[in-house]
Amino acid sequence: MVMSTMNITLKQHKPLIKKSIIDKTDHLLVILPTQKKDSKKSSAWPAFPYSEQLQKRWKDRIAPGKEQGLLVTDLPNSSATRVFLSTTGSNSKVYDTLRQAREIIAAALADNPTSLVLTMPGLSREQQTLYTEALISAALAACHSLPSFRKKAPPASKLKTIHIYGCEVKLDSKRLLAEANGNNLARTLTALPPNKLAPKNYLQQIRALARAQGWKLEFLDHKALTRKKAGAFLAVSQGSDHKDAGIVHLSYTPAKRKPSQRLALVGKGICFDTGGTNLKPAKFMHGMHEDMQGSAVALGTLLTLSQLQAPIKIDCWLALAENHIGPRAYKQNDVVTACNGTSIEVMHTDAEGRMVLADTLALAARAKPDLIIDYATLTGTCIYALGTAYSGVFSNRDTLFNTLIAAGRDSGERVWPFPMDDDFDEALESQVADIKQCTLGGEPDHILAARFLQRFVAERPWIHIDLAAGNNKGGLAHIPSDITGFGVRYTARLILDKVLNKDIWHAID
Repeated sequence: MVMSTMNITLKQHKPLIKKSIIDKTDHLLVILPTQKKDSKKSSAWPAFPYSEQLQKRWKDRIAPGKEQGLLVTDLPNSSATRVFLSTTGSNSKVYDTLRQAREIIAAALADNPTSLVLTMPGLSREQQTLYTEALISAALAACHSLPSFRKKAPPASKLKTIHIYGCEVKLDSKRLLAEANGNNLARTLTALPPNKLAPKNYLQQIRALARAQGWKLEFLDHKALTRKKAGAFLAVSQGSDHKDAGIVHLSYTPAKRKPSQRLALVGKGICFDTGGTNLKPAKFMHGMHEDMQGSAVALGTLLTLSQLQAPIKIDCWLALAENHIGPRAYKQNDVVTACNGTSIEVMHTDAEGRMVLADTLALAARAKPDLIIDYATLTGTCIYALGTAYSGVFSNRDTLFNTLIAAGRDSGERVWPFPMDDDFDEALESQVADIKQCTLGGEPDHILAARFLQRFVAERPWIHIDLAAGNNKGGLAHIPSDITGFGVRYTARLILDKVLNKDIWHAID
């Protein structure tokens, strides 16, 4: 199996750090409050061991008047303790803190240490929580090795323990580890090359994970989908010589109490996308093994929520297929019918993601979940609109938009909503079918794709996430790899902090 849970122990110590502890430490992370430039006490740092020496080095090495920086220096003690000292800066946004944490952790892990010690003298309780969670999350992401097929693989991380001193707030270490496990799973699967993760291989990985986690698994293969008249999905999969495509249905039920709410997670799992008969040029086909990232995020989210024993019933639906070119591949002007009876005129074979999602969403909606969330690397226009540091969100419940934005702000995985007005449907009117799959012009395809998908959720409360931020060069927030696994942390915070804690299920409906 490609994924194992993090083998890093988090140890929180309430007392302030002592000199004796520092003198036994190899790698020490120190976060201090930024002193205001106009403060009369700007020369006064919080008192802690070696503060005077560190203050002098900070003034010598960091540009004068600079509020934020990173000082890397060795202490004059027997362990030659390497210190990584930074300040909070003037911005308290979660995203900025996570990005700062990624930079600090990258420096701290350069020597591949076995342990890290973190202390934050002078920080408020809120800042302590913010920075501790950010640094731990960054470490858990950085220590996870993505698949490598080089003759000489990069060295594995040796980090085993992170000690936290002087944090007054009890950390939810279980949650931090679960979120990291889900994100690391999503990134690992997405990074696998297409000859290592065809639908058949992917299903094997999912079966192993389902056994380990105690999930129920049903696989709807070609025959089962034919019986269910899932013509949109089958139109895409028919171009492949291998009949290994299908829809995976995973089910999680909390053990401790009978859940009153039901959540459906749906993911686009196109393991490779050639574009079909509307073949992509090489520049745009490169990297299309990542077109299954939506399914990986849905699976990673299920892992996180089940490890945290979320008190809700969760169904996870993964649309696994490849968009191949061949004599049987679907083509422009074909008319196919989805399992909910909607006929679709095919306009462009490279808009395959919304085709496989159409039947998958329709099947998910039949169980009448209280909320459906789907994830997909769906449209280039969403990237054109937002870049790759944000993802787009859409919903058939306008009342959710403020909550969706807040969840992005609080998680550091930022999203922005797009309009879903009815008149967008005019562009998808077909003369021969109920709806066009897409258009051939320069219309806002990310919005039209969402309007198309809405036809298949049977009016159930629904959130669609177009993963523009699924790949961001150089990493994103606390994630150091280009592949970000965006969506796992976001959804965990959305469900656990916004939906469950504030009991807005009734407002959604």
